[in-house]
Order: sequence, then structure tokens, then C-alpha cells
Amino acid sequence: MPARPEPTPVPGPAGSGDTGGRRIRVLLADDHAVVRGGLRMFLATHPDIEVAGEAADAAQAVDLAERLQPDVVLLDLVMPPGPWAEVAQAPPDEPPGISVIRRLRQRAPGVRCLVLTGFSEEEKVLPALEAGASGYLLKDVTPEELIRAIRSVAAGQVYLSAGVTGAVVRRATRAAREPASPLEALTPREREVLRLIAQGMSNAEIAGRLYVTEATVKSHVTRILQKLGVADRTQAALLAVRQGL
Repeated sequence: MPARPEPTPVPGPAGSGDTGGRRIRVLLADDHAVVRGGLRMFLATHPDIEVAGEAADAAQAVDLAERLQPDVVLLDLVMPPGPWAEVAQAPPDEPPGISVIRRLRQRAPGVRCLVLTGFSEEEKVLPALEAGASGYLLKDVTPEELIRAIRSVAAGQVYLSAGVTGAVVRRATRAAREPASPLEALTPREREVLRLIAQGMSNAEIAGRLYVTEATVKSHVTRILQKLGVADRTQAALLAVRQGL
């Protein structure tokens, strides 16, 4: 059986994530207690790494990461959201872990997220990296590679396992040969609002569907029209249909 190709850490900005010789503090975020327990015992065998805390859902992951400020959050993408409104308002097909990454990038930029999950599909890998993840590993990773990834991410590097680099390469290849879609300027929430506009929903109906105020929907619609360069909702809906949204 041929050996698995070794991934190459990608250098990050100079000095980012530098632990200065101290122990790397890791927050474990996974809804399976047995997974967290196994990771905790394994990491305890490495003197340069310590487990700063454990989270069983997205809300706990955000709360503990903001309070404890670990160097690395070892994060499963698919976990219960917990009592966190921001996750509840995310697009229905977005894993809660991606909302965690996005929130921590905004509120705790010194905390770096290393995804550890069983999903290698582009629909999971690319949104996680675009949200700000510093690394992406699959759960069949070897123990040696897991430690290497934690150390690399803590040192300010980006680390991708060999099993997911193909998704990144395919995306880059398509982007090089396909014209950019005007919808790429929209945020995930704006795309969701536009999708509902294209389904013929009013602002009030969209507000009810997304559990937000009608004023919030109106604000989204205004930004959508500006970004797409169209004059009204009808033109925006037609553009969404043409783009396959």
C-alpha cells in the first residue's frame, strides 16, 4: 500500500500564533465525549501541549474560546448549535462549526481554528477555510500528523491534510477558467435572502422564515441591490435565477 503523501504547512504572517516557547493551549470542541476523552489523553502525552478546556456544542465553543483565549481550537464542524442565536440564523445547510470559526475570527482573532472532522467534501472544506479556519484535518489523520498540525497552526501556519488539498485545487482551477459570478459579492446571509426573494417572498415573510426583524431584511435587500447593481427586487430575482441560485 503506497504511503500517504505528506502535507506541507503553509507559512502564515511572521510572528502570528507564536507561543514564545510556552505550552500550546488547545480547546477541544466536539459533541462526542469519547472523542474528546481520547484526544485529551493523547495530547497529555506531549509536554508542549495542554488541554485548556472542552466544549460539546457551538455555543460552548464560542464562550470558552472567548474566555480562555486558547492558542488553537480543535473543532468538529458538525455539532449541536447549543443556545446560540447566531447559529440558528445561519443558512440551513451551514454546519455550526463554520459559524464558530467566523465568530472567533471577528471576536478573538488570536485564537486559531483547526478543523478535525470526517467531511472532505468541497461544500464543507471551502466554506470553513473562507470563514477563517487555519487548518483542516480528517478524522482518519495519524497521531503524528495531528500533533504536527497543532504545532504548525499555533505557530501561525495554515495546515491542510492531504485528503482535502484536492478540494482546494479543484476550486482554484475552476475559478481560473470561469468568469466570476456577481453573487460572489454577497455574504451567506444575503444569498439566503436573495434566494427567498427569488421564491416570491415579501420582506415580512422572509423575516418570519429567518427569525429576524423586517427592518433587518430591508437592510439586507438594500445591500443586495447595491452589490448586484440592479434597481429593484424583480431584477435581483431574475439575476438569481439566471445564476442558478
